[in-house]
Amino acid sequence: MEALEIFKPPKKITVSEWADENRILSGKDSASPGPWRTAKTPYLRDIMDAFSNPKFQEITFVAGTQIGKTAAEQNMIGYAIDQDPGPMIVVYPTDKLGIFTAENRLKPMFNLSPALKNKFREDKSKQDELQFDEMYIAIAGANSPSNLSSRPVRYVFFDEAEKYPKWSGDEANPISLAEERTKTFWNKKKVKVSSPVLEDGVIWQSYKKADLQMEYQVPCPHCGTYQPLFFRPREKGESGGIMWPEQYTTPSEVKYTAYYQCMHCKQPIYDRQKPEMLRLGKWVVKNKNKGHASSISFHLNSIYSPWVTFGEVAEMFLKSKDTPEQLMNFINSWLAEPWKNNASELNSDLVMEKQLNYERGTMPEEAQILTLGIDVQVDHFWWGVRAWGAGLKSWLVDYGKAETWTELDEILERNFADTNGEIRKINRCGIDAGYNTDEVYLWCARHGGLCIPTKGSSRSMNTYYNTSLIDKTQINGMKLYVYDTDKMKDFIAGRLTIEAGDKGSWNVYKGIDRRYCDQVCSEQKVDVRKKNGLITQKWEKISSHAQNHMLDVETISALLAEVCGVRYLMEKEPVLYKPKPKKQNKANSWLGDTKNWLK
Repeated sequence: MEALEIFKPPKKITVSEWADENRILSGKDSASPGPWRTAKTPYLRDIMDAFSNPKFQEITFVAGTQIGKTAAEQNMIGYAIDQDPGPMIVVYPTDKLGIFTAENRLKPMFNLSPALKNKFREDKSKQDELQFDEMYIAIAGANSPSNLSSRPVRYVFFDEAEKYPKWSGDEANPISLAEERTKTFWNKKKVKVSSPVLEDGVIWQSYKKADLQMEYQVPCPHCGTYQPLFFRPREKGESGGIMWPEQYTTPSEVKYTAYYQCMHCKQPIYDRQKPEMLRLGKWVVKNKNKGHASSISFHLNSIYSPWVTFGEVAEMFLKSKDTPEQLMNFINSWLAEPWKNNASELNSDLVMEKQLNYERGTMPEEAQILTLGIDVQVDHFWWGVRAWGAGLKSWLVDYGKAETWTELDEILERNFADTNGEIRKINRCGIDAGYNTDEVYLWCARHGGLCIPTKGSSRSMNTYYNTSLIDKTQINGMKLYVYDTDKMKDFIAGRLTIEAGDKGSWNVYKGIDRRYCDQVCSEQKVDVRKKNGLITQKWEKISSHAQNHMLDVETISALLAEVCGVRYLMEKEPVLYKPKPKKQNKANSWLGDTKNWLK
């Protein structure tokens, strides 16, 4: 009977099922040692099971910290050893890290698992080569070309692939070298696991190029609508994300007051509700795939982690947002998003330095034209009033968030005053028509001549803007102003290089708050390679969590300045003091001049 057991095929089992039966976490590898339970991190189930699915040859897992990506990778390795053995190579950023991981993570996993312990031949193993009954695992560093190209393998695991050197010695890219070793195996498997660093990096490009790109969605405990978890809305018109009361501004305060807001019903979601949401979650295909899918990619940020609270994510953001290096780590390691490379960035400190000595709601007397820019969101508006003078010099007068169209009407009719007390009114208003378009058109029609609908162009234009007639039966003769958003953002960036108060400067009032400055500086200019190989530059958000509402408002204000011809304004004529003539005393006028009568 024992001899027959040798020919018994392995039972059909997935990686997650195998892990639940055979994986024991060690104290060296986990804060909670003991039997593995996929139910604790249900989002890992489909990622691991993709490895046991014969149709997938390549799996990419882009993940934040404390998600369990390393444990998922180790479960795949254990499954291969026990259920479907074949020669394997595991590639780490360096040789030293590979040897350390093999000694402190892989070997304890083999020895603690009953299914693996009897197959592991530790006495025949080396530091960089682990031997088993029917296979071996080569431990290689991405910095060592000889280990990457010396043997054929069926399985390749790339651990923290984003940290690999671009070249392995004098040879090719380390990932290309290792992948070459799988050519002779029809049933090969390639697994890449890492946090991202840059958009053009290995892991992010592998994620984007996969036949299937998967997103984990969870149900709202209030309305039941499935949605991804994200830090801040990723697209215009979206809402939701991690929120906290506006009166709390310090990291320690936010840590204990932050919550998650459903992007659909806007109800608050708290940490205690997250485990059930994760349990009921499901992976959803983001891209439209045509034909047979042989590669699949998964993306998870740290907000999904059962060990991370919403408040801890918000706290980490506030601690890191003002330092580029720390913000990059937050975006890469917590949000699992790439940092934009080759950036020309605006800096919120630079905006803070543009404060002049005038009060909010007022403007210097040299201002001649007032513009109101409005950015439309799903259930509210952001607005900003900017005053303009000669030489394209400008001053922020006021800004804020409005909830209703009635509030916008009030802002439009509001009286503003210059530093001499002279009342000023809005000369021109522009409102974004990219969202709630019909409502925007009707609102502009009610304020005909004063308000214009605007829309940012998705491609570069030869001019700052152009106009087109709106084809709506209820609106006669109204024009839509389509403008080049990148040109307007270039205009703002250029004005910020001018000293506050100088000719052509872009100024803000005394006591401006950091929120405004952060939103104005939420984008950066990045290099974009076209299909023909040419490289152009384009303004993009620093990350998906960044709020850029006031930057959108200010680009509309810059458009209005062009529409109003601000660049042709002349300096105001100085008002010279002329003494008033002395009035004659009418009571004595019939006597004439009497001052010399007694002489």
